[in-house]
Amino acid sequence: MDFLTDPFLVSPHRFDGPVLVTGAGGCIGAWVVSVLTRSGVQCVAADLHDNRARPALILGEDASAALDWETCDVTDGAAVGALADRHGIRAIIHLAGLQVPFCAANPALGARVNVEGTINIFQAARNAGIKRTVYASSVASVALTEGDRYKATLYGAYKLANEQTARIYWDDWGVPAVGLRPNVVYGVGRDQGMSSLTTAAIHAAALVQDFEIPYTGPYSWLYAGEAAAAFIAAVSQDGAGAHVFDLNGRCETIEKSLSILQGLENMVQVSAEGDEFPFPPDLDEAALRAHVPAYAKVSLEEGIAATYRAFKQLASENRLPPLPA
Repeated sequence: MDFLTDPFLVSPHRFDGPVLVTGAGGCIGAWVVSVLTRSGVQCVAADLHDNRARPALILGEDASAALDWETCDVTDGAAVGALADRHGIRAIIHLAGLQVPFCAANPALGARVNVEGTINIFQAARNAGIKRTVYASSVASVALTEGDRYKATLYGAYKLANEQTARIYWDDWGVPAVGLRPNVVYGVGRDQGMSSLTTAAIHAAALVQDFEIPYTGPYSWLYAGEAAAAFIAAVSQDGAGAHVFDLNGRCETIEKSLSILQGLENMVQVSAEGDEFPFPPDLDEAALRAHVPAYAKVSLEEGIAATYRAFKQLASENRLPPLPA
């Protein structure tokens, strides 16, 4: 399904050595390694387990099996450093982390993975002299600085700690880093968390099943390929400073998405009920686009159509996973 990654391919000449991608088994990680691989950029995929199910959806079974994959626990600083040294890593895209419900269920583990794990990435970059590091913060960190307007979470607190840690690593040791705050991501491979239900609606439509999204109103639509492209752009040049940027995608209503989806598959009833989603839908990503090399911008119509087409093709090949519960 090359059509998924074609809009996001980059020149391999932007990179002077291998790129380490942590959290490669996750949604954005799967897209990042797929785009890099198809672009001819040498990359090392790393995750806690060797589970290539999501990359295989995007890249294909054979290409996913051929990925240079390392199992690594980011809470083990020595292992992270050894991995970077062994492969001669020159850039890091750090996406490994535990999401909101997992942090709430086990706060100490959430802190070890999301905070200590990110410190280990910064330390590996420091020790190896790496000047290209980008890490995933989150829109959830905004809730900690916006009073009671949005829902505060432990996950957001950990991400805010990472942003401050990056600043100290630059101020004290000259380790540059870019933090990106992705808003709600949708697309192939997005199958966990409450905000994944917009993707589940497209998945259901491809299976010709009715579906109801439990929230309404304005919403951030950040296509997974566009998110991956932003992370790749952030490490395609040497850095200086500790920057943090919002990565929003398109701000459109849930209702508009349903009309687009209904136009693609009018044999099903897709609907939405409930309150607005409790995170800001319209963060400004102009500062990010001014800071990094250009990367593709995806309209809501294009993103939903590509996701629907991919789900239909995966279903025809008997490779589409069951609809998430």
